[in-house]
Amino acid sequence: MSHMNSPQTGLRVASLIFAIVTAFHVVRLFKNTAVIVGSHTIPMGLSWVGAVVGAVLCIWMWRLSSARA
Repeated sequence: MSHMNSPQTGLRVASLIFAIVTAFHVVRLFKNTAVIVGSHTIPMGLSWVGAVVGAVLCIWMWRLSSARA
């Protein structure tokens, strides 16, 4: 059970969460899906930013989890 408390596990879980969020942004971009929050329509440009930032964070955290201390 000690591996569940390791920083490596935490970084890998965070990396996978960022990968899922990135995948949602990419799907939105390809399907051209409108997102409406209240009376505001979220522009597609934010999904481009979200996809790039999410991918960078995903790769960064995965590399940190693979680095040897």
